[in-house]
Amino acid sequence: MAPTRWIKPEVYPLMAAMTFVTGMCIFQLTRNMLMNPDVRINKAHRTAGILENQEEGEKYSQHGLRKFLHERRPEIMPAINAFFSNSK
Repeated sequence: MAPTRWIKPEVYPLMAAMTFVTGMCIFQLTRNMLMNPDVRINKAHRTAGILENQEEGEKYSQHGLRKFLHERRPEIMPAINAFFSNSK
């Protein structure tokens, strides 16, 4: 009797995609839990009703990736777009 595989090779791409998406979810949940100014895990911080922390919220929402992308044009493939838009 030939040995049977526990996981078929056709399943590997699906496993890779699911692992990537699960990693992204874990990253975002951890980032929100540890860095979001609106999330208060500590009991002492939860006693404060409304926090006046606009600077901290601005720092959280305008992170490095958003600042980097803000300076770029909203194009997926700018070289291809330029090639097809300038070819008259």
